[in-house]
Amino acid sequence: MAGLLGAVAALFVLAIVGVAVFSSADDDPGSSTALPSYTPPPLPTFPGDDRDTGETRRPGDDSTPRPRYTPRPRDTSSSRPSDETSRPPVTLDTSLERNTVYTAGTLPKVKCPGAAVNIYNNTQLRNLILRTGRCMDQAWAPALRRVGIDWEPPGWAIVSRKGRGACGDFPQRGSYVPYYCPRNMTIYASTSALARGYGNITTYHGAIVGMMAHEYGHHVQTLTGLGMSHWRLHLRSNRNTQLALSRRFELQANCFGGMAMRAMAGSYPIGPNQRRTLYHFFSNVGDWPGRPRDHGSPPNSGRWFRQGFERTAAYQCNTWRAPSSTVS
Repeated sequence: MAGLLGAVAALFVLAIVGVAVFSSADDDPGSSTALPSYTPPPLPTFPGDDRDTGETRRPGDDSTPRPRYTPRPRDTSSSRPSDETSRPPVTLDTSLERNTVYTAGTLPKVKCPGAAVNIYNNTQLRNLILRTGRCMDQAWAPALRRVGIDWEPPGWAIVSRKGRGACGDFPQRGSYVPYYCPRNMTIYASTSALARGYGNITTYHGAIVGMMAHEYGHHVQTLTGLGMSHWRLHLRSNRNTQLALSRRFELQANCFGGMAMRAMAGSYPIGPNQRRTLYHFFSNVGDWPGRPRDHGSPPNSGRWFRQGFERTAAYQCNTWRAPSSTVS
């Protein structure tokens, strides 16, 4: 088993995965699904891109501060049916191809104004991520509950510089990607790293929120059993198959992210220009030559985000039944 874990770690090292030790490989997806969302190629910098984040460090500050966690709140929602306890238990399908989530339909529209945010201001970007994260809660919770899937919000660990999470350090050296850790169902991100990395592509903060919607998509995969089903299949597959499975898994999170962004589009807002920016952004991230083919090609990355944004229904995100050419 130790050899298997070492192989998995080597497989994703270029994708900058924080590898954790598993207590039970058969029952714990561990960090295998805590893949960083995107690893774009290095991009040239332009005048004005290297900006001061404005953060002031105090004497004696640790270089790796503990993350500022926003814990998952207890669910006290009254939206569940009053006669829930009298209903027979729901039998859920947690398989990859026929998962119950595919019957959830579309996400409800949610009110989520983005307002003016400077992505180089750590406090403003952190608040934006947490605010839109709550909007994603409002979109996904009723959709999952109506088909019998228990819902709970993810935790958020958003820091200004760097920290250490349950699935590894974030961001990894030379990286700026966030990750979702299924071990504690928490999304980890560094605001300065996000701004430094994605500010070279676009200063439109909706692109960063779209990234976080992708990470929330991994949370949906965990809640619905897709994550565990993927992990168990991963354990008994060879390397090429593992990479193919990872691409389908990541592209599905892209599609779920597109669904969430569409749910917020009316109030965020995401007009025609912003929508084109999002499509362009997601079509320029993914697997590039010389890197592990574990997230999907940039064109397919863009196609699956657009699939979720435009077709909106959960069954449209079933990458597990899609032709291999669309998940390459």
